[in-house]
Amino acid sequence: MKRLAAVAAVVPAALAVRRYRAARDAMADVAPDLRSPLLPFMPSTRRAGLLPLFRLSSRIRTPSGPGVMVAERRVGELAVPVMVTTPTEVQPPRPAVLWIHGGGYIVGSSRLEAFGTARLARDLGVVTVSPDYRLAPEHPFPAALDDCMAVLRWMRDNADELGIDPARIAVMGASAGGGLAAAVAQRSHDEGIGLRAQVLVYPMLDDRTALRTDHEGRGRFLWTPASNRFGWTCYLGREPRMSDAPQYAAPARRTDLAGLPPTWVGVGDLDLFYREDVDYAERLRAGGVPCTLVTIPGMYHGADAFASKSLSLRGFHSGAQDHLRTYL
Repeated sequence: MKRLAAVAAVVPAALAVRRYRAARDAMADVAPDLRSPLLPFMPSTRRAGLLPLFRLSSRIRTPSGPGVMVAERRVGELAVPVMVTTPTEVQPPRPAVLWIHGGGYIVGSSRLEAFGTARLARDLGVVTVSPDYRLAPEHPFPAALDDCMAVLRWMRDNADELGIDPARIAVMGASAGGGLAAAVAQRSHDEGIGLRAQVLVYPMLDDRTALRTDHEGRGRFLWTPASNRFGWTCYLGREPRMSDAPQYAAPARRTDLAGLPPTWVGVGDLDLFYREDVDYAERLRAGGVPCTLVTIPGMYHGADAFASKSLSLRGFHSGAQDHLRTYL
């Protein structure tokens, strides 16, 4: 019995050491200003048992800082919680950005991204509206997209109250938020709702990536192939398959991209989503959509969490802001 207990204790420790060494070795490919000694230790979301812990940590509200007013509202029949951040020094009507938080469709919150929404509001003089959409696996597709569309319609219907110009609304998101932003842009186009721009920050666009085995060394930090398969399985309510996915669930599957709003796509070349993001940007261009594609050498998924002040990321985010400034 004692021997079995010892083995049970040693095996997980050995696996943890092996994962750490692999991540440490992979650090050599990371751009120097994006490295962090904590990176090899960061867990990735890959099983349901860890979701409560990840969700609890994602409820922490980051500081909004001065120059903005923050209000929390509930929208529509489902009372979707939203965070509305308004710049105090810009007179209405202001442009607006529907900011959709990330988290693999399974975690995340508007509160965790309050710093980013406030910075955007201050820097660009826009009102940011960030929904806490329903999360998978409890609420698989299309719940999250339906929530985001309901919030977009609410923004348009209540433009005077919000102090925004309904003709100057853009959509923006990172990771799964970027995937939802792309889906909102597609569905809005199909439903005759005009958007001025979309900003897709390392977006999660293609469920078929979860089925590939050769990732060319990408996806070794934070969001791994195992995380990706778990996230897509939760979101779709089933295992991903090459043959099909519901319309709008995986925006990269759409073949006709003509008529979508001017787009900015940014991704690092160590990100698991690199290939799907570059392909989507290139197909947008082929469809006649003005599209800026920014790729950062040595950048992994979610590098903002560790190196937000690095020179690489300052240029990355300023490019996204410039896109919004141009089209809003």
